[in-house]
Amino acid sequence: MLNHNSERMSFLDNFWLRLDRPYNHMTISSVMILADRVELASLQKIFETRWCAYERFKQRPVTYWTGTYWETDPHFDIGNHVRRVGLPGAQGKKELEELVSNLVTMPMDPTRPPWDIHLVDNYQGGSAVIWRIHHCYGDGIALIYAVLSITDNTPGGPIATMPHRVHQSKPHEDEAAGDIFRHLLEPVSEAVSQAVRAGRDLVGEGVDMALHPVETVDQARQGIGAALGYARQGLGFVSEATRLLFLADDPKTRFKGKLGVAKRAAWSEPLPLDDVKILGKALGCTINDVLLSCVTGALRAYLLEKGDPVDSTLEIRAAVPVNLRSQGQADQLGNFFGMVLLPLPVGIENPLERLAAVHQRMDELRASYQAIITIGLMEILGLGPHVAQASAMRLLSKKATAVMTNVPSSQEPLYLAGCQIAEWMFWVPQSGSVGMGVSIITYGGRVHFGLITDRKRVSDPATIISRFGKEFEQLLLITMMGPWDQPFKGGH
Repeated sequence: MLNHNSERMSFLDNFWLRLDRPYNHMTISSVMILADRVELASLQKIFETRWCAYERFKQRPVTYWTGTYWETDPHFDIGNHVRRVGLPGAQGKKELEELVSNLVTMPMDPTRPPWDIHLVDNYQGGSAVIWRIHHCYGDGIALIYAVLSITDNTPGGPIATMPHRVHQSKPHEDEAAGDIFRHLLEPVSEAVSQAVRAGRDLVGEGVDMALHPVETVDQARQGIGAALGYARQGLGFVSEATRLLFLADDPKTRFKGKLGVAKRAAWSEPLPLDDVKILGKALGCTINDVLLSCVTGALRAYLLEKGDPVDSTLEIRAAVPVNLRSQGQADQLGNFFGMVLLPLPVGIENPLERLAAVHQRMDELRASYQAIITIGLMEILGLGPHVAQASAMRLLSKKATAVMTNVPSSQEPLYLAGCQIAEWMFWVPQSGSVGMGVSIITYGGRVHFGLITDRKRVSDPATIISRFGKEFEQLLLITMMGPWDQPFKGGH
């Protein structure tokens, strides 16, 4: 029975809540490696006073016949959410990866707000903090804001939430911070900027409805209809929707197939962000182009190492989230992003040619309406019956092999409970039959890679992710040895 503090969940958030499956939980997981040891009591205090300043994190989803609502947990106890956990054996990276893999596999407790923190208070001379947050709370941009709101710029403070940092940062005072925050407020994928600009207007009522849910189904349908109706006025919208609908399933590789329950999580040594920027600038590409090209090369190398056939034309698609928030919505919890399907040219052997192909494909997505189409679809499916959503996701997930996301963070050192955050990795959840997720986060002037795989498909993701740095070095070496009088054309 609905109570006085019930708040209807948005259709977009409900979409992600209902995507949970025994083999794919919709949980965003993260690890922060702290340079010093942190006490459990200190960590609990930080989360209770600052994380829970977002009332949403004291709430849990409850489903009634009229829909799904957020309700405050009457028995909320920070001790149920921030706990200590030990590592077995040598207590090194291997053991920590195994623990993260096991936690990713576990479902959230449905009787409590679906987030938890596990503290390893003795890890390599410092501590490790493992986060698990259900996707229904928000997308990567929203959660970055929430996570950074509990960090400090110095060991003793000051307490500064992410929105304050954005508003107070000025380009002439802090160019690096200004640059990274600007990217936070823009679409995550630069290649869809034109579509996003067109979509700002067309989403209009539909977006407002998603962030501020309406009370009736009729009102919901009117909002969605207005948004999609406006979208159809755009040239190419119908053809884009048709192409997406009839897109062929992704080819069969060892990365795609029947999934199991167990997952494997791994992360690599970080790359210097400045090096990636310099290489991208030299080649006329974005940072995303360079990083995605390195990921593509690592996947190719793994297939070859396993003895799998890799035809020169082989491509596998990655579902890439696209931020559709305006600046005024950047610090709000909730989900507001679309998806584009990026073909990764794993069949191309030459690193420069591979980068050119990635650049060209991203460039082709610039005028795509895929992000707008997919957010509308997710909204409609979140409104409709559960069985319809499940059926649609089974069909759509066949068209991609992986999920890949890139989230920027602070480029200055941050502190959690007085301890410096030395490393920061995260893992994106997968949906339907997708069994691989690649997550990239820029923090502290370095690029951190996280990879999660279904154990039945890939039991040794560390082998793949260890190739990321090697692919970058190879690309850098070839670029340095190349003819400088012939500028890189980026595939054009």
